[in-house]
Amino acid sequence: MSNRRTGTGRSTGHTASTAMGRRAFLAVGAASVGAALLPGSFSVAAAADGKKGVMLLNRIGPSASDLYISDIDGSNERKLLANPGFDYHAAFAADGTSVVFTSERTGDGNSGLYRASVDGTGIQPLVTGTAMNNSAALSPDGTKLAFVSTRGDHKAHIWVLDLTTNKLTNLTNSSAVAGDPASPDGHFRPSWSPDGAWIAFSSDRNTQWQGHNDGRGWEHTQELSIYIIRPDGTGFRQVATREGYCLGSPNWSPDGSRIVFYEITVEGTWGAHRPEAIGTVESQIVSVDVATGERVEHTSGSHLKVAPQYVNDTDIGYLIKGGADQGLAYTSDALPSVQRALRSPVWSPDGTSVIYEKVSFTPRPMDTPLYSWDEDWEYRFCDVFPVLSKQCRLAITEKQLGNSSIVTMRPDGSDRLLVFDTTDKGLDPTLVAKGLAGAFRPTWSPDGAWIAFGLGGWFQERATQTAVVARVRSDGSTWETLTDGTTNAGFPSYSADGNQLVYRVWGAEDKGLRVLDLTTGQTRVLTTEYDNLPDWSPDGKLILFTRKTSATNFDVCTICPDGTGLKVLTSSGANEGHAVWDADGNILYSSGEYGFRDEAALYDNTFQPYGQIFRMNADGSGKKMLTDSQWEDSMPLYLPQDVLSQ
Repeated sequence: MSNRRTGTGRSTGHTASTAMGRRAFLAVGAASVGAALLPGSFSVAAAADGKKGVMLLNRIGPSASDLYISDIDGSNERKLLANPGFDYHAAFAADGTSVVFTSERTGDGNSGLYRASVDGTGIQPLVTGTAMNNSAALSPDGTKLAFVSTRGDHKAHIWVLDLTTNKLTNLTNSSAVAGDPASPDGHFRPSWSPDGAWIAFSSDRNTQWQGHNDGRGWEHTQELSIYIIRPDGTGFRQVATREGYCLGSPNWSPDGSRIVFYEITVEGTWGAHRPEAIGTVESQIVSVDVATGERVEHTSGSHLKVAPQYVNDTDIGYLIKGGADQGLAYTSDALPSVQRALRSPVWSPDGTSVIYEKVSFTPRPMDTPLYSWDEDWEYRFCDVFPVLSKQCRLAITEKQLGNSSIVTMRPDGSDRLLVFDTTDKGLDPTLVAKGLAGAFRPTWSPDGAWIAFGLGGWFQERATQTAVVARVRSDGSTWETLTDGTTNAGFPSYSADGNQLVYRVWGAEDKGLRVLDLTTGQTRVLTTEYDNLPDWSPDGKLILFTRKTSATNFDVCTICPDGTGLKVLTSSGANEGHAVWDADGNILYSSGEYGFRDEAALYDNTFQPYGQIFRMNADGSGKKMLTDSQWEDSMPLYLPQDVLSQ
């Protein structure tokens, strides 16, 4: 395979097709675009004294969440807390006088557990620290707190805190409970029986990692079953499971004889947190008799139904998640439904009121402080694919603004330039707005003169859309395509000498990594496997990339530029990828090694909600987790203090 380089920086005119059909996208030449100085700034402030600098990262998750309380018919709605602060997942105490909830008030991404009076006053911390803590539930007598935490081994376990002695007990790490460490092994959503003798929870222990789209997708689906255990860790057993289905969010009946939960297909757990599918996925509310296993389906038909709870002895309330009818619903007509955009409803013990959360996905402002799990570095929010030139200039793809164009700037936000605008490049504007098309993954030439990138349709759109590797002068004056548009080519990275670009191709008959010689215009095949996101090492000796190593798994690999010396650096069984080199020759990457942090169907607007950022040495040793949030974290970039001070 060879591609002819179409220009050397001169403006030769450009014609782009208006439809992004296969083999029809951006077949010719170059165009003059001109850089635009934009209003506003992305100013990465210098880190505090004593810090090494700032690590930028992207987070996919809500940017804000507030708890509300209303009467059961939706009237008298008001904010629950007198002092709100990124709060969610509330639960009533058995006497109805207080609530426990999750909050990130100590830092964006750092979830702790708190208690407050039902009037919203008297907020007190119960469980805080660097681990992810979530889904708290008070025992009926109010003396113990069951919750989910990643403390210890970074996996989601069920813990119990004795509120009188402060003794902590991990219920799900014993040999009787723990599953295969190479497979999903998370435990979620604890619920106390009315007599306090048992805790029900959901778990994906001893299931298999499965990709969506019948195993072909990168992101994983989730299979959950319902279990019970005593608060001292004894009596563990499974009470409900169904092959091919996910059973989640268990809650007890008032008499303690039944457990209610939602039931959705394993494949449906993907659509349940994707915006394009949430209104089309359906689930049902089911209960089982704890003693006999006798099963009752309380609902039927359409709608994504989650968060079930007995409101009284006979009526079960639940959330219709997404779609035109979203809001509160019930299994009988005795209680009024409430159409409202909300999440995680919980009903008061007397059945007269309900607490829920309202979340916002308004993009975080650039440079928003995030909680840092590394005492040497401050963490800040950034848009996607940040990259720093050797001349200390930033380039990013502005995906969160809905245009997926490329901008550059100094780290302090000054001299901000729009160097490549996607609005007139023949892209489908609907796909661009959704972040499914645009100018992705900029890479600087070593001399700072050029920025290469992929231009076209991405993610699931690659099956029907082509894309090209292109480059633009760093002043935005002119750009050119470097591949012929007959396949989906993208995610380029410059060699250390600036004479070559490595990129990936994806198509029915063409996949793997390619290396383009910019001096001769010739392209050579580097790999022919399902490979993606290559990144050339700063010293030029290795190319880092992600490989699909099995039907359900992706790993981080390195290879020499001549195609020798392949090494697979990860082997967790979960997905690893989005790997990049840091300036010190270490590898930063995202991993699902420690599994899901919550039930997958309860997330919104995410791809792989379990993804956390890791660092390892170039040979794969020394793996260290750098984030421990409930959300999807990725695309890190270190900016040392000396860079920020320029």
